[in-house]
Amino acid sequence: MSIDWSTDIAIANLADEPALSDELGTLIERVEGSDAPPHIVLDFHEVSYVNSSNIAQLLRIRKVLDESGHRLVLCSVTDEVMSVMVVSGLHKLFLFAPDTLTAIASVQIEDTPAS
Repeated sequence: MSIDWSTDIAIANLADEPALSDELGTLIERVEGSDAPPHIVLDFHEVSYVNSSNIAQLLRIRKVLDESGHRLVLCSVTDEVMSVMVVSGLHKLFLFAPDTLTAIASVQIEDTPAS
């Protein structure tokens, strides 16, 4: 599920339920158990729906990363999942990218110190 792209970025290719809840739970443990969690890119291309528990998990991951100055980027989000995000207003809270490479690039650009 999780692939470390670099020391600062982790990518998680998420699966549909019931594995999704377990994968997000593992990510929560990883970020909460770290003094310096990485930026996280979540690839949603295989996820066909999210439930309230999944949303709570995503919000928890986002909170921990925000507190540490790191980013959570959701990419390759399916139309079904995006519709839930839009209807619930969560599209305003999360960062989205069309694909994994764009998500990684956005994190790297944002993380680059100004000269």
